[in-house]
Amino acid sequence: MMLTAIIIDDEQKGRLALREKLHDYCPDVKLIGEAADGLEGLQLIREKKPAIVFLDIEMPRMDGFDMLHELPEKNFHLIFTTAYDQYAIKAIRYAAFDYLLKPVDIEELRSAIKRAGMQSQPHTNEKLEVLQQNLQTRQQLNKIAIPTLEGLLFFNTTDIVHLEAQSNYTNIYFTNAPKLIASRTLKEFEELLPSDIFFRTHHSFIINLHHIKRYIKGDGGQIEMQNGHFALLSRRKKDRFMEIWGGGAI
Repeated sequence: MMLTAIIIDDEQKGRLALREKLHDYCPDVKLIGEAADGLEGLQLIREKKPAIVFLDIEMPRMDGFDMLHELPEKNFHLIFTTAYDQYAIKAIRYAAFDYLLKPVDIEELRSAIKRAGMQSQPHTNEKLEVLQQNLQTRQQLNKIAIPTLEGLLFFNTTDIVHLEAQSNYTNIYFTNAPKLIASRTLKEFEELLPSDIFFRTHHSFIINLHHIKRYIKGDGGQIEMQNGHFALLSRRKKDRFMEIWGGGAI
């Protein structure tokens, strides 16, 4: 299936580089337009109705976020192309958007396009709401979009009690919601979730330090969570856990 796309970026070199990579390495993508700022991009989206929008964040006249705010319905897959700061990149990941760091890597470009082609619903409006909320708070990323086999679901990170690995999937347990099977590995969640709240106790478990009920001694031990579930604690993680939990660091 051919996917139509537009590029919105104020840097001419950036547009040219992405255009050439799409032409040379992405035969399933048809580029139907380019814009040099948010105002031009707004008009282009309304006229062309692309399947994919490659969007830079920092642009003159109207930046990427302001442009998106002007669109009530965003029926396209959004892929950020940016050299933006690390906080914004993490917020983008929290909202389950794809992003490409400049200069754009060919394999990452292909992977982002493949994911866009596999998603029947882009969920752009919902994901953007999560992104904007997280960028406004700036201090702590509070909301996360979790990919499942049924689609994206949105949660407050404070409601996550613990996570448990299940092969290439992750079981997520919440305070007031049923268990969820996420189509993302535990390692990916470890990289994404804030380390001052979430702790990897074992190769199969990540816990929310604010939802611990008690620690049970053992070779490594077990941690009982407030929802009644237990997480294993490995021997090599025990000292660090006791330092954080027993030392009153939370």
